[in-house]
Amino acid sequence: MPPSFTGVTHSEAVARARSMVPRLRERAAQAEAARELPPETMRELHESGIMRALQPKRWGGMELDYLTYFDVVRELARGCASTAWNVSQVLMHHYLLAMFDPRAQEEIWSRDPEAIIATGIAFPQGQARKVDGGYVVGGRWNFSSCVNMSDWNMLAALVRDAERVVDHRFFLLHKSQYEIVDDWQVLGMRATRSMTVTAKDVLVPDYKTLCAYDIRGGDGFPGAQVNTHPVFRVPVLTLGGHGVVASAIGNAQAALEHMIASVKERSTSYTGAKMRDFQTVQLRIGSAGALIDTACVMMRADCIEGQETANRGLVPDMETKLRYKRNAAFATRLCNEAVDSLHAMAGANGIYQSFPLERIFREAHALSGHVTCHFDTQVSAWGLAALGGEVSNPTL
Repeated sequence: MPPSFTGVTHSEAVARARSMVPRLRERAAQAEAARELPPETMRELHESGIMRALQPKRWGGMELDYLTYFDVVRELARGCASTAWNVSQVLMHHYLLAMFDPRAQEEIWSRDPEAIIATGIAFPQGQARKVDGGYVVGGRWNFSSCVNMSDWNMLAALVRDAERVVDHRFFLLHKSQYEIVDDWQVLGMRATRSMTVTAKDVLVPDYKTLCAYDIRGGDGFPGAQVNTHPVFRVPVLTLGGHGVVASAIGNAQAALEHMIASVKERSTSYTGAKMRDFQTVQLRIGSAGALIDTACVMMRADCIEGQETANRGLVPDMETKLRYKRNAAFATRLCNEAVDSLHAMAGANGIYQSFPLERIFREAHALSGHVTCHFDTQVSAWGLAALGGEVSNPTL
């Protein structure tokens, strides 16, 4: 049986992630070339237990507060953003499974508490209809991260009654019930293998589905009868994207660390002057550090506030939820600004694939395409709410 991690603390989980950074940096190019995480990395991740940081203790997980989700992913991203992204997905999907009917948890975790689960979270990409005892679901979902190594997938779909949408729901499918389309030929984040998934007319029993309206905060989800820790009352689709942004922040921190090390060692090619003595270099380093720290403080504050709200048995109002999503998009923009500035400072070295900042630059711009990071969408929604307008988003 896999080991239990019930006694691991927040600080220990973060330390385990931090200890992996040097090895992740060594394997980053290998992971990108293979378009998947190396076996050694997967073994270390399972041995550390950090992908089970939010899994219930009753299944051997750490069951820690929500901040652990952010801090663990951020540390891993200092080594490899794709690895961190994958961990953010696997970790979050353990967390989501804890909200399903206990029978679904039993079916998966009694066989393998380390089971890896992918998702397809765009509800309009799936269509479902209610039938006796369950639902029939089908669709085509892109960006299903980790699907190459997953035994299960949580696929989102709109449930319709005739033409009317009556529900937004997640459906738990075994890998034998869907097909994978290997279309992951992309600019960056190549090792996430976020490929497309298709399914047609799959019958899914009721207990293997989860209504998105039940996970907007509070304890109205089916798994609440067995998983009572306040962490499971945090609104999932509001703060779930903070792990994505943790990847962006750790990736930007890696860029800063690489450039600091490079500047300390380098003189200019033509004059022999030390780069660190140029005020422009000092300004770029200092500014990048401030941008990254600002993004990190903002995201950590959201996670802490979200957890404390859940601890008090409360649910954030819509404007607060939209503020969290606004902050996530803004933090990603800060990270990209930092990475872009550092990459420009690298000069001609920045175009070589052997130079770490080349990959980090591509990773930054690839991951920022996630809907969580879309600045115009997330910032304008909060602006509308702040101005007294009505924001229609039933999943929040």
